[in-house]
Amino acid sequence: MMEDTDYKNTIKLTWLAQSSLEGGEFTPTNLIHYDVLITKGVLKPDDNWKDYVNFDTKKEYITLGDPMLRSLKKGDIIQLQRRGYYICDAPYMPPSPYTFTASPCILISIPDGHTKTMQMGSAADSKGKSGAPKKNKAQEQPDPSQPAKKEPLPPSDELLSDQIVTQGQLVRQLKAEKKEKSVTDAEVKKLLDLKARYKEETGKDWTPPSSSRESTKVKPKLEPKEPKPASPSVQPLNEGESTQMKKQTRLGLEAQKEHQLSDWYSQVITRSEMIEYYDISGCYVLRPWSYNIWESIKDFFDSEIKKLGVVNCYFPIFVSKAALEREKEHIEDFAPEVAWVTKSGQSDLQEPIAIRPTSETVMYPAYARWIRSHRDLPLRLNQWCNVVRWEFKHPQPFLRTREFLWQEGHTAFATKPEAEAEALQIQDLYRRVYEDLLAIPVIPGKKTMKEKFAGSDYSLTVEGYISASGRGIQGATSHHLGQNFSKMFDIGFEDPDTAERVHVYQNSWGITTRTIGVMVLVHGDNKGLVLPPRVACIQVVIVPCGITAQTTTERKTKIYEYCQQFHDQLLAAGVRVHFDGRENYSPGWKFHDWELKGIPIRVDVGPREVLSGKFVAVFRDNGMKEELDVANGNTVVKQKLEEMQTRMFKNAQKELNDHVKVVMEWRNFVANLDNKNIIVAPFCLETACEDRIKKDSQ
Repeated sequence: MMEDTDYKNTIKLTWLAQSSLEGGEFTPTNLIHYDVLITKGVLKPDDNWKDYVNFDTKKEYITLGDPMLRSLKKGDIIQLQRRGYYICDAPYMPPSPYTFTASPCILISIPDGHTKTMQMGSAADSKGKSGAPKKNKAQEQPDPSQPAKKEPLPPSDELLSDQIVTQGQLVRQLKAEKKEKSVTDAEVKKLLDLKARYKEETGKDWTPPSSSRESTKVKPKLEPKEPKPASPSVQPLNEGESTQMKKQTRLGLEAQKEHQLSDWYSQVITRSEMIEYYDISGCYVLRPWSYNIWESIKDFFDSEIKKLGVVNCYFPIFVSKAALEREKEHIEDFAPEVAWVTKSGQSDLQEPIAIRPTSETVMYPAYARWIRSHRDLPLRLNQWCNVVRWEFKHPQPFLRTREFLWQEGHTAFATKPEAEAEALQIQDLYRRVYEDLLAIPVIPGKKTMKEKFAGSDYSLTVEGYISASGRGIQGATSHHLGQNFSKMFDIGFEDPDTAERVHVYQNSWGITTRTIGVMVLVHGDNKGLVLPPRVACIQVVIVPCGITAQTTTERKTKIYEYCQQFHDQLLAAGVRVHFDGRENYSPGWKFHDWELKGIPIRVDVGPREVLSGKFVAVFRDNGMKEELDVANGNTVVKQKLEEMQTRMFKNAQKELNDHVKVVMEWRNFVANLDNKNIIVAPFCLETACEDRIKKDSQ
């Protein structure tokens, strides 16, 4: 037995096995630790801060590391056994042919909030924190106003202490839930065995650390039944690691929707992995989480327009200058936003080529060639493509971008009633996209003459409402073009009754990826996205819970098999489901991650659910929980998803209705606008009156 039981200051050694195989050599590794600049946590008014300056904040340790450290890249984060987390600042480089020396792998310690110093192969620094004034014993008396500080435990004892805390929480939970005595007694026995082992290894009885007591007050249960509403998430840990090693990340949201809408919106779409910013302003990467929503919209709308007789096609992205300028009134509104290609390599093009802002001038010359007789009508084409409008306003992902995805339909009819009927049909389909898929109520209407699409007779629209900003937003438009474009491009046919050449009546209509941004703004909350079940990439995520360092392999296997079976059962029933079996993330971290991404239903499965044949469903829109039977899980989950879809629409509908105000006198007009309301008021439809309303209501 060692006579010196001061384990804290004992040198710790880690043995590495040397291999004669190629690539088995040790890796020269430098470990760098940075200490605090001010050695006192809180300075009092009468403290001289200069007395607490740390003049020795950097410590570097020359070590030999595992051969696998040679594969690290700059920025990689790893955990070294009994040392903590490190980030690779410089990777290992083999010996240079000029100096014949290798460059070591440089790892910088990542602080985890502890005040203890790791032992790195030398005795503890007897002088303590450098820069702090020396104190005699009288000066070292504890401040009665401050809580007594305990010496930190060695890493192994600290891990054992944390296991005791976790087991104690489990015992309290079982007693509170009045579980069977045999189950509770078994867990109590485990707790007593851990305490006995602690005493055997440390030579003293276990007492709750202050940090553990504080943790117990905040989280009295082993498995939180629902995530805390506004707290940021924690860094993922391997099971069995000390809870004191957890550190906060930027997984959650700092901005609040009701106070910092712009910042909140930016954080939600990036941290939920919908958008990646690009190095060209106004252009963005649509990540799978958002593109899947666009695919859901596309699948629904494409199938519906095909029922009407519309077929898909594709026209080039480039427009000649001559074609673009044929319709002067049409191009005037787009002229500031048109992007031009002027060079090919180092050579100037003979004539600039525009990138389509819309496709009327691209498609209609072909329509003029294709339509010769009334038998060629109606011609109903649609294309799914991208367009470029070089907006000079402040770009916002999804809402106002320089490149966006959309569908644009272009149709031609022999008579005006046919064309006007289709314009209304398409407007109603757009309403269904918002209300049936995205659970967003919209107001169908007609644009004023000043706001209508350039070159059209009139424009139909569906308008959404963003309660957080109190503003309306255009959802999608269906334009009746009349004969304006057909006369410009000479798209006509011979009337069979009069034998005269007449021009066709046309429509154009489109919906864009703006729909995704509107969905985020309407349904999102301060925890992140809230996805309507019908467009969610994943409708249900299954998270195994209750697996700790003390969980036996047999019990863990049973939980995972139970989760996988339920996953397969839901998948076969047509539910978009995912089993999150990642072992390097805690259940709490997964809860926050999936909550941020807006998964409609989270399914929690632990030992209790395995025994009872049930599962716990947590609903993203209201945070409610419900224990359900696995036996009829297929039917129940589908029913709950539809209930959630309906509930989300009704909540948004109520929000909109509560802000619709009828105003009959001008004196109440601006006041209602300032209160973020939608105004229903008499309007003469005169452009001069419209201009005056805009001016006087600013």
